[in-house]
Amino acid sequence: MTVTQIIAMAIFVAVIAVIVSEKLHRAACALIGAVLLILIGILEPAEALGFIDFNTIGVLVGMMMFVAVVKNSGIFEYLAVKAARLAKGDPWKIMVYFMIITAVLSAFLDNVTTVLLIGPMTFSICKTLELNPVPYLMTKVIASNVGGTATLIGDPPNIMIGSAADISFAQFCIYDGPIVVIVMAATILAFKLVYKKGLSVTPEKMELIMQMDEKREIRDHTLFIKSIVMICLVAAAFILHDTLGLKTSIIALSCAALMILIGKQDVEETVHDVEWPTIVFFAFLFIVVGGLEKVGLIHMLAVTMMNATGTHYVILMLVLLWVSALCSAVLDNIPFVATLIPLIQQMQDAGLDVWPLWWAVSIGACFGGNGTIIGASANVVLTGIANRKGYPITFIDFLKIGLPMMLLSIVLATIYMLVLFGNYWG
Repeated sequence: MTVTQIIAMAIFVAVIAVIVSEKLHRAACALIGAVLLILIGILEPAEALGFIDFNTIGVLVGMMMFVAVVKNSGIFEYLAVKAARLAKGDPWKIMVYFMIITAVLSAFLDNVTTVLLIGPMTFSICKTLELNPVPYLMTKVIASNVGGTATLIGDPPNIMIGSAADISFAQFCIYDGPIVVIVMAATILAFKLVYKKGLSVTPEKMELIMQMDEKREIRDHTLFIKSIVMICLVAAAFILHDTLGLKTSIIALSCAALMILIGKQDVEETVHDVEWPTIVFFAFLFIVVGGLEKVGLIHMLAVTMMNATGTHYVILMLVLLWVSALCSAVLDNIPFVATLIPLIQQMQDAGLDVWPLWWAVSIGACFGGNGTIIGASANVVLTGIANRKGYPITFIDFLKIGLPMMLLSIVLATIYMLVLFGNYWG
């Protein structure tokens, strides 16, 4: 390794280490790392900006603004009460219903949007039942990352992979959908073992839930109707984005603008509701990862992996699956996938049929995001909301639940990939 490569790697490792230690805000860590790369001369300012995936950033900002308007209708509280009453106030059934709702919504919106939509549901229901909302938040965020794996638009890494490999919405459903169903079922069973015993409430509390009227939760009936229509429109636009020839960021920002216009909401308040520290974190982390690509470390990794596996491409596929999962657990899966895309493209340029590798990265990165609190954007967003509500979730708290669930999903995914692509290369 050259001196430049060592410096770039040292900065990257230091940024990740400080993020994990929680000694400094993750956005500040990424900012310092990006600035150091520029000051040292590894990256030029304009070059650094070029490594930021503005499409992904645009999706996040647009959907955060969209949710900021929609939430004023009371639709999330309505859904919460509706689900709780369907569960007859049973705290375990409520948890399962919330998980299923989260997973389904995550498949047709992105997972960040989903946790922003349904996150507020948790607090009102748990307050009524006098339960700690943290277990519900944990199950929701894990369900969002699992459900989001199923489609092109469900998780930002899939958006990036779909763009790079020209993979359609239908193809994501065909290849990722079955394993999502399997993992979701296993996850619900696992959470039953972890949480069910601690979810007991008195019959009186359950009766309070049954006495609630979801219609009373609607604060603005006109905005409520508009929100339902716009949510359907957003989902349809994301599904058809390739046919429409529009980037997902344009769809997200356009829908946000339209929602602000027809919702007649305060623009400053809407912009204020965006999780700007999260946006800053992603933007500068893209730059830090870009430094690794600039000095050739990504290329070296590609060559090393191909040389290590030789013609044993099934092993290479499984290595990518597990590497994607384990690394996404500590890197945030968005910038990590940004590092793997050029790696796989370089393997393709070398003559390898990389079709199964894209699915290994998609499944590994999305499921792997459940490993730690920084593993996925949804984790960062929802735990940030929890912290502001007075229910802090630390790195270790998340790790104790998230890592075992992630490992379970990857073991199941390994079996699935072997069944699907075990004989792909002959």
